[in-house]
Amino acid sequence: MAESVRARVQPTQVLAGLVGLAFLALGIIGFAHTGVNDFAGQGHAMLWGVFAINPLHNIVHLLFGLVGVLLALTSVTARLYGWVLFAGYGLVLIWGLMLVGLTSTNPVSELGNPLNLNVADNWLHLGIAVLGLVIAIVPLRRRVVETEPRPVQEPSTDPVPAQQPQTVASTDERTADDQRTTDEPKPRGLHRLSRLRNRSTAH
Repeated sequence: MAESVRARVQPTQVLAGLVGLAFLALGIIGFAHTGVNDFAGQGHAMLWGVFAINPLHNIVHLLFGLVGVLLALTSVTARLYGWVLFAGYGLVLIWGLMLVGLTSTNPVSELGNPLNLNVADNWLHLGIAVLGLVIAIVPLRRRVVETEPRPVQEPSTDPVPAQQPQTVASTDERTADDQRTTDEPKPRGLHRLSRLRNRSTAH
């Protein structure tokens, strides 16, 4: 008999764990390029010659990596991590698009560019947001297992005790019992009473 059961490790957990590890690696490599000076500055070297980073940007990568590894332990928290990625990097993408002048107005222009975002970062953040959505909505994986049918237990019935045949005493046996009763010695008082009756009868 085949039965469909939920798999122990879900694809959403695998994706969340891999993304978390990738963020940790990205943060460590970023610190190797920028160091810890000029924490939110924009004069740091490009990562792989494409992505603009700074120490604050590296810390963001490390935080998302640590959270991803921890939340990958269960499918429910892994899906939560996917929604966090989708919402967080969606907002960072919108912020980056405003910084590069893609929108006519920038309502957060007074905040500046503390993460040192550029166009390449925006494309990367778009991909991360989409990946977060995939982690959040990927279907559960199920596996089919063969199970043996359970044996049907018959109700137990207590055995009926056999009745012993009743023996009927024969006429000879009953006569012998009556004779034994008659031959039994009478009490001493009864003997005296019988003697008195015999004397009164003789007179």
